[in-house]
Amino acid sequence: MKYTRFLTAASAARRPSPIRVLTELQQRSPPTLISLAGGAPNPDTFPFQSTTIEVKNGPPITFNETIMRRALQYSASSGLPELLTWMKNLQKNLHNPPTVSYTPENGQMDMCVTTGSQEGLCKVFEMLVNPGDNVLLDAPTYPGTLAALQPLGCNIINVPSDQHGMIPAALRKILSRWDPSEVHQPSSTAPRLLYTIPNGGNPTGASMTTQRKQEVYELARLYDMLIIEDDPYYFLQFDKPWAPTFLSMDVDGRIIRTDSFSKILSSGLRIGFLTGPKPLVDRVVLHIQASTMHTSTFTQLMVSELLHGWGQEGFLQHVDRVIEFYRKQRDAMINSANNWLKDVADWHTPTAGMFLWIKLKGIADTQQLIMKKALEKEVLLVPGGVFLINSGEPCPYVRAAFSLSTPEQMDEALRRLSALIREAM
Repeated sequence: MKYTRFLTAASAARRPSPIRVLTELQQRSPPTLISLAGGAPNPDTFPFQSTTIEVKNGPPITFNETIMRRALQYSASSGLPELLTWMKNLQKNLHNPPTVSYTPENGQMDMCVTTGSQEGLCKVFEMLVNPGDNVLLDAPTYPGTLAALQPLGCNIINVPSDQHGMIPAALRKILSRWDPSEVHQPSSTAPRLLYTIPNGGNPTGASMTTQRKQEVYELARLYDMLIIEDDPYYFLQFDKPWAPTFLSMDVDGRIIRTDSFSKILSSGLRIGFLTGPKPLVDRVVLHIQASTMHTSTFTQLMVSELLHGWGQEGFLQHVDRVIEFYRKQRDAMINSANNWLKDVADWHTPTAGMFLWIKLKGIADTQQLIMKKALEKEVLLVPGGVFLINSGEPCPYVRAAFSLSTPEQMDEALRRLSALIREAM
């Protein structure tokens, strides 16, 4: 693939930071090297000396003085080498990407650490999206995606979806406006980028079927598009075997995948991963060099120690425990919805994630209902309009999260919502 055709002028103009390059070179050098090059502060002046972190299912993580000195210092912009190696092995075992064996220029799979998957998304959009570009996504979608895309001045085209995710026939109809043989012409306005959350979508809870992914991927090949596979709920799929990913189907090197530890390890640690063709991952790393410089060394070391202590088997056992918790939470919310909302709302049971997308009967728009009257009833949900490309459009949906509340709290919340709907009907 010719990746240069996808880059914005700003991304194409990025060059390696000489200081960052020297920092990473020094970290790979033997301890006998004497460096007067770096501008790193002396860790002897830092007030933090050592720490021990207790772990629920594993041995404590201990940072002695030597490890703490490293944890508090600058590190490589792409991520800690040992953490990247662990994650690359995980990606290979989970997804078996065809691009693993490719040459770098042909889209070899590469990875970098990001400060949460949101940083990766923002930097990918800024790498690929020009003002006036047509960008495809299936709304309703994550507001953080819209917040990152809309200021770039692109034209966001909504691809219809249902409880099984993006509808390939609808995508095909939209793309029929353009001739596939002309997409490489400089004057072509054909979309070059498609974004989707394939599992447990936020807010809809929708999960794309394998068949649909295959059809969407083939359309991406036909029109030479990149696909952003934003998959923060991959590890919250309730049924096994887990669905094959776009990354596992990627014979061309056209998938950019974001993963997150926020839902399974900690949302506050801000550890995410970007996986994709090396020429594009390299561009993101250059942007990291010029912005955040790198994700916190401390949190990367903390997670790396945890993962190496667990091994892949221990990590996946932890994931299974997390899934079991959210499955029970999901079941509790569905039971309460059946008890209180059956006559006043519709929904589909999600197979992944942490959200229930509820359509209220007889309510054209939920914005005022939720933001004013629901607060009076002491129940709070998210009005559906905030997830639309045009947030001012009427929307009869609300999003309910089953992640934090107890089953008893969820039941009472949906009882209050039921009363609210009946009053408004």
